[in-house]
Amino acid sequence: MKRILRNNGLSIVVFGLFLIFFLGESIAGHRAHNEDREQHNRPSVGYGTYVTSGAFLESTAENWESEFLEMAGYVVLTAILFQQGSAESRKLDRSEPADRDPRRSVNPDRAPWPVRQGGWLLRAYEHSLSIGFLTLFVIAFFVHAVGGTHAYNEEQRWHGQAPVSVADFMLTSQFWFQSLQNWQSEFLGLGSMIVLSIFLRQRGSPESKPVDAPHHQTGKD
Repeated sequence: MKRILRNNGLSIVVFGLFLIFFLGESIAGHRAHNEDREQHNRPSVGYGTYVTSGAFLESTAENWESEFLEMAGYVVLTAILFQQGSAESRKLDRSEPADRDPRRSVNPDRAPWPVRQGGWLLRAYEHSLSIGFLTLFVIAFFVHAVGGTHAYNEEQRWHGQAPVSVADFMLTSQFWFQSLQNWQSEFLGLGSMIVLSIFLRQRGSPESKPVDAPHHQTGKD
């Protein structure tokens, strides 16, 4: 057990923090949602009803979609673009291990199954990380749209207005305001990481250059 915890500590802690914050979000959101309903002279709803409601799905999925979009963008952009001095960039003057052609693997028997199969499986696997993040983005984007539609229609009913379809809701300024305010913040954070890693250091972190590395050094090594 100790070895499992040591070898997988990063993912265990990160996903553990996710679950803690996710639970906290649902509890706080439930209370805030009921306070809003009381202000509109509506009855309170139970916790189970809230976490399956459009309001909760909308607020949660719109954050998830921005995270997955950021990571997809990060994976794709760092594969084709450079930033001199940044720890987040590939080397300017030489190839990286990630550039290696898997078809010339020196240990093909130890390579993942799609690499050994070759063909279209290998071509897809070469881009599977960005495909995975983009797929998660599309799923979260769709959940945001569906949940947002339910939340929007509840407000419509409160004000005696007709409900709208998912497609109609996706054409509203409210939907795009929710999405774009999250997307811009994610790319602000990503850009800050790229630029700050030129000048600042964090000893022991794989996201940082060595503390004594010059500012112009590009990449982590």
